[in-house]
Amino acid sequence: MYTSFKEHLTKELADIKEAGLYKNERIIVSPQGAEIKVNTGKEVLNFCANNYLGLSNNPQLIAAAKEALDTHGYGMSSVRFICGTSDLHKQLEAKIADFFGTEDTILYAACFDANGGVFEPLLNEQDAIISDSLNHASIIDGVRLCKAVRYRYSNADMTDLEKQLKLAQAQRYRLIVTDGVFSMDGNVPPLDKIIELATKYDAMVMVDESHSAGVVGQTGRGVTELFNCKGQAEIITGTLGKAFGGAIGGFTTGKKEVIELLRQRSRPYLFSNSIPPLVAAAGIRMVDMMSETNELQDKLHANTKYFVSQMVEAGFDIKPTQSAICAVMLYDAKLSQEFATRLLEEGIYVTGFYYPVVPKGQARIRVQLSAAHEKIHLDRCIEAFTKVGRELGILKNNDSCGCNCNCGK
Repeated sequence: MYTSFKEHLTKELADIKEAGLYKNERIIVSPQGAEIKVNTGKEVLNFCANNYLGLSNNPQLIAAAKEALDTHGYGMSSVRFICGTSDLHKQLEAKIADFFGTEDTILYAACFDANGGVFEPLLNEQDAIISDSLNHASIIDGVRLCKAVRYRYSNADMTDLEKQLKLAQAQRYRLIVTDGVFSMDGNVPPLDKIIELATKYDAMVMVDESHSAGVVGQTGRGVTELFNCKGQAEIITGTLGKAFGGAIGGFTTGKKEVIELLRQRSRPYLFSNSIPPLVAAAGIRMVDMMSETNELQDKLHANTKYFVSQMVEAGFDIKPTQSAICAVMLYDAKLSQEFATRLLEEGIYVTGFYYPVVPKGQARIRVQLSAAHEKIHLDRCIEAFTKVGRELGILKNNDSCGCNCNCGK
């Protein structure tokens, strides 16, 4: 059987390469940071990590993790309800709930598991899920595992959401689900209006804060803070793998009854090992740091504002963003890969995004800003983008000499 199946796979892979959709992985041989070293020996600036607050190699988090290795060991070797719950897990859950202004929290190995395990235990065929069209793949997969009736509304479109809510009145319970930041575009949904519609049409609200927690809002509490809706969403999911230290681990936080039922019936929680104690300890320290100072958020917001304004001024087509994500639109898959390759030659580490990660014809380079970036890093990145953009014909020449020669005069 495998002989013919191998031929099928080989053809599939060849077709992916021919379409310019093949994904190559680059290898990093240094800690994650604004400056990284790849296995070729080259040192480059990293502009495509989810390291929004620059905490992936933070000395305080490393120290907390090392201490936990000494006091709690390497791993739990169990799921939570058997013998996989430590005091560090409970402390982190309490701190996350306090951070978001919710009642309780449950930890998962990743936010993919949190989203995959939230719908099926809570809703059934009598109920409705109303999901934003650009929600993350983990939400889409989680919804597929649930028997609830599915409705879909256009990205952040409140008119369409209201239309779907009217249709969903036929079901028993209704849950509106949205990303806090849509990871490919960088925009945020109008959460205040979503909650207004939820109140009007008797629905609940779930927000995935993975790309917004630590980033959006004055103190990084996410879109619930940005729209002054703290505590009003029944369910929030998120990750420790982005702004919150960049390691691994996800969570669901919200109403205590929701969390209690998830502990009893959420399959990724019941059948997956606990996160390592060292990750929980670093997470505890991370929440404490964010409660002590707003310095990192302030720097991230300043970096993002500067970078986006300079890229727009240079002539790039930038998606409107309210986060630390800057989508540089190129529209062609092969062009996005070539652009990223050329940028790496210029010392800028970014990745081209194309179908199926984004819709066909919407290829781009997603630049992600960090509090670890200094102004010199931002300027080098902008300069490299501008140089490659001109060489590949993306940018019209606007040199002051007016001769269209790229002489730079």
